Formats: sequence, C-alpha cells, structure tokens
Amino acid sequence: MKIHTILDLIDLGSIALPEFQRGYVWNREQVRRLMQSLYRRHPVGSLLVWETKSEGAVTRGDGQAATGTVKLLLDGQQRITTLYGIIRGRAPRFFDGNSQAFAGLHFNLEEETFEFYAPAKMKGDPMWVNVTEVMQEGAGKAIQRLMSVPSLANLGGDLSGYVNRLTALDGVKVVDLHIDEVAGEDKTVDVVVEIFNSVNSGGTKLSKGDLALAKICAGWPEARDEMKRCLTRWQAAGFHFSLEWLLRNVTTILTGDAMFAGLANVPTPAFAAGLQEAASVCDHLLNMVSGRLGLDHDRVLGGRYAFPVMGRYLSQNGGKVRNAQERDKLLYWYVHSLLWGRFTGSTETIMNQDLHALDGGAGSLENLIRNLEQSRGDLRIRPADLGGSSFGSRFYPLVYLLTRVYGARDWGNGLPISANTLGKLSSLQVHHIFPKSLLYEHGYARGQVNAVANFCFLTQESNLDIGSRAPEIYFPEIEQSYPGALASQWIPMDPVLWKVENYRQFLEARRELLARAANEFLGSLLAGSVPEGEVVTPVLDRSERRVPGAVEDDAEEELIQSADEWVTQHGLPAGEQSYELVNEHTGEPIAVLDLAWPQGLQPGLSQPVALLINEEMATLDAANRAGFLCFTTADDLKQHVLEEVLGLPEGER
Repeated sequence: MKIHTILDLIDLGSIALPEFQRGYVWNREQVRRLMQSLYRRHPVGSLLVWETKSEGAVTRGDGQAATGTVKLLLDGQQRITTLYGIIRGRAPRFFDGNSQAFAGLHFNLEEETFEFYAPAKMKGDPMWVNVTEVMQEGAGKAIQRLMSVPSLANLGGDLSGYVNRLTALDGVKVVDLHIDEVAGEDKTVDVVVEIFNSVNSGGTKLSKGDLALAKICAGWPEARDEMKRCLTRWQAAGFHFSLEWLLRNVTTILTGDAMFAGLANVPTPAFAAGLQEAASVCDHLLNMVSGRLGLDHDRVLGGRYAFPVMGRYLSQNGGKVRNAQERDKLLYWYVHSLLWGRFTGSTETIMNQDLHALDGGAGSLENLIRNLEQSRGDLRIRPADLGGSSFGSRFYPLVYLLTRVYGARDWGNGLPISANTLGKLSSLQVHHIFPKSLLYEHGYARGQVNAVANFCFLTQESNLDIGSRAPEIYFPEIEQSYPGALASQWIPMDPVLWKVENYRQFLEARRELLARAANEFLGSLLAGSVPEGEVVTPVLDRSERRVPGAVEDDAEEELIQSADEWVTQHGLPAGEQSYELVNEHTGEPIAVLDLAWPQGLQPGLSQPVALLINEEMATLDAANRAGFLCFTTADDLKQHVLEEVLGLPEGER
C-alpha cells in the first residue's frame, strides 16, 4: 500500500493505534535515516496490523475509528508516525511524544542528504529545501522556486539533476509498504500482544501491566487518565509513583493476588470501584507512614511494594485500621520490609506469600511478621546493620525516621526538629557530623566519609552556621547553649570520640546508640511481642555490606534534580533518582546510581543510561557491568541527549 494511502486511512479512522501501544520515541537520527532509505528506495520493512471490529476497539488519541472494522497498527508505529509528521506537517491524532523529532527536516539537493534545519547553515541557501513543503506542495512548486533563483537558472545539466532529485523526494509519498494483517475471531488482545512482542524485538516489550491496562481500557477508555490523576495528586504531595505501582495496588485489593492476570475477569465497574478504593487506601497509608513514622517525602519512602500488601489488609478491614495497636503492628512490618529489601527480588512471588498470609483471618498481621522472621531470622537491628554509606543505604530512612519520631533537637536553636516543616529538602538538610573536607584531609575513604552514622538532620540555617568546623570545636558550643541537643541526635558524649583521629570509634559508638533507639521504637510498635533477650539464629548474614554510590549532599542532589528536569523539558522520560541496582537472582543491592534510566532515554530502544556524580570506580564498574551507558557530568549527559538522542544540528543545541 502506498504511503499517502496509509496516511489517508489514518485520517479516515480506518488505521489507528491500539491503546496498549506506547508513545513516539524515535530521535532525529532515526527520522533522518528512514527518509534517507526511502529516498534511495531501500527497503524499510513491512507493517503489521490487527484487523478487528471497530466496536469495542480501544485506540489511542481522540480520533473516531471507522465503522465496521479498523486496522490497529501493531508494528510500524514509529515509521508511520514519522512519515505522517513529515508529509502532513503535523502529528497524527494518536501522537504521544516529542514532535520536534520530525519537525524541520531539510534535504540538500547537491549532496542528497537529510538534516534538520540549522539557520546559520541553511538560511538563504537554495540547495536546502524543506521536506514538508515539498511533500505538501509537490515537486512542481519546488522546481519553480528553484528555477527562480538567478544563480541557478542557467545551470543546464545541473538544474536537470536537481529537478530529478526533487521529483524523487516527492515520490517518497507513493512508495509501497507491504502490510501483513492479523485477523480472525481467535485473535484476542492476549494473542495480539504476544504477536506484538515477538515481532517488536527491537522495540519496547509490553509488560504484564501494559497488557492488563489494555484490557481494562477496552471496557473503560478513561481508566488510564483516571489513574494518572491519582499519580499527579500524590506527586504534588512529594511522592512519585508509577502507573504500574498503582495498578498493582488495585490488583491486590480486587483479587488478593499480585499477578495482573487476575484482572482479566474483573468487570469494568468493579475495576473502577477498585481504583477508587486503592486511591483512598493509599492516601490512608501515606498519612500513616508520614504521620507516625515521619517518612514524608520520596527520598525516605522505601519499601513501596509493601503498599499493595498493606492496602489489601486495610481493604479486608473496611479501608482503615481498627485501633492504634493494629496500626503500629502493621507499621512495624512495613519498616522491616523496607530495611531488609523484602520486595527487591522476585516481587510478585514474595508479595503473594504475604498476601496469602492475610487470608488466614485472625492473626494475619502475625503471619506477615512471621514471614519476615522466616526469611531474615532475628528482626532486631544490630549496629553492623547501620554500617552502610550514602543516601542510597536502606538504613538511611531509618535515621530520618528516628529523628522524626523521637523529636531530635536542632543544634542551632535547641527546638525539636519534628516541630519544623520536615520533608522539604529546601528546609531540612543532611548534615555530615564530621565534615567531608576534614575527613578527606585525614585520609578517610569516600565510603567512610559518607557513612550513614555520620549523618544527622538539621535545619538549613544550623547546617550553614556549623560549616566545616570539626566536632571537637562545635560540639562543646552546642552542648553549652542547648544541653541535651547532641544526645537527642544519638551523639556519643565522650569528648575523646569527637576528635577526627578517633572517627572510626565515633561511628561504632553512634551505631550502637542508633541501633538501640531503633529497636526500642520498633519494639514499641510491636507492643513487646518479641521478648527482650530472646535471640533467634539468623538464617542469612545480617550485616549490610557497603553498597557503593548514591547522592553525597544537597548540592549534588540539586545538580541531579536540575539535570533530570532538563531531560524531561526535552520531551524525554524522567530518570529514577538514587536507583538501586540489585542482583536479579538474589535481590541484594549492588550499587546506588545517582540518576538512572534503566529502560534507556528512549525506553526499549536504547541502552540504560546513568548519571554518576563524583562516584567511586566501584559504582561505575557495577553500572557498566549492568549495561548502563554512564556519564560523570551533567554537561556530558546533556551533550549526549542533544547529539545522539535528539540529533540536533550544532546550531540548534
């Protein structure tokens, strides 16, 4: 079928894009290569469509499908969207992506090459013609404009060559593309998605969540938008969740199972009600976790896949906990699932173990805790567990939690930090108790400098006032002005430990104090159901080995946040900050990457990318082994985006 006919059928609604397809992800280099191949009449591959009844077909965009049957584009979306954008001069109605990827394409008559518009290079040069103008007006008008240029009117043979090239360019519209069709009563969404994944080997595979959502949207087209509204509301409160995470919460509430396949038999009204309940339950859980534990922003909200389990429990009990004791016991389980990375490995399998534990009715919370004990052994926290370093350590949120729940006092005014506005990174800062410059000066390694036990939380003003002074200098001042403020942040009060030469002993002593406080608090949540002194032999090594990587301080965090925002402003997906790289077989953490795109900057079409600021070689090695393309400065990342991803000419970068 000729390209211009395919585009006409898109305008008529006879060819559309199925709801489960993802957005447009091609970059300018891919667009340029496609047009170069078509101009030279090289094969560019066939298309695959699914012919199905228009009634009930769920398509992307606001266009109406033609009556009778519609052909849903399974393979070829990127190519057809590109051609539509170049030939029509606008994006199709089903478009979802960055239209700059195909806007402004020009053709050089002399070199027969395609490039995107660069004013300094092309303005006023008749050798560069706008491809969209040629496609819309035809070669004739382009030839007339060319012949009106005085310097070209008498070129004879050369002019004839230019005319032939313009004709060949305009002729791209009538190039035939082969179309394979999938049709028949037996071609369900499941079958079609399986076909899609098999033929789309070079692109983005559909996840189980994508397939489940495609089925849901078949009966309720507004489902995706409703879910995005929930995510936007939580984002405004400082919590960033994925669509799949929310879908998992709905799934567990409706089916009691972590597998998305269970949604296949859920009627549309039931799913809509389940989504509403999941949103309400998650609100309740976020309020519980923020209010009781103080984990009130993204950086400290770990253990996110505990939420579907907790949500199922609340759903079974009318959407909320019955009393304070039940609430605290549930939070006890949540904190331990966070600390031990319960859901970082085989998420669905582990989640189902916990969901099945809830089916026992009375004592289901005890069953959840028993599952943790069976996998971890003794759940009490030992000082060695706080031996990690960096913001990416699983025990970093624990220090923040203790600061909040115990009302630790600020060192600049002596007031409880919990009375200040917490969770806003601009008003509360991580303070290195022993300043980094002092420790580096005395030969301590990065992992020792950024030890979790060297972190505390202070207001920004207090952090600035302390500056880079040594503890042996500023600790006595604080203790004199605000007695007890140091101890409230679990500082060992032996002045000998405040000296930099005794830094290792200071860390050991503070880990003891933090572990004791953590066990006291968690014991109070559990209401003493684990008797003091009873020791269960661990089934796994409980010490947390140091995991390399992660953000070092607020300045580095601001740089990473700025780089992430810059990427999204260029129409690309947001990265994952403090991304935990884990062993896919054991679930154990390998490294923490400052900012990562595990699916690539063009999801599914490019290799994973990571921005690693001031990281040690171990972090870089781990990321490289996992297949990440790593950048160590924000400028290098931006240059890669502009040159390789967006393919912008030098004059437009």
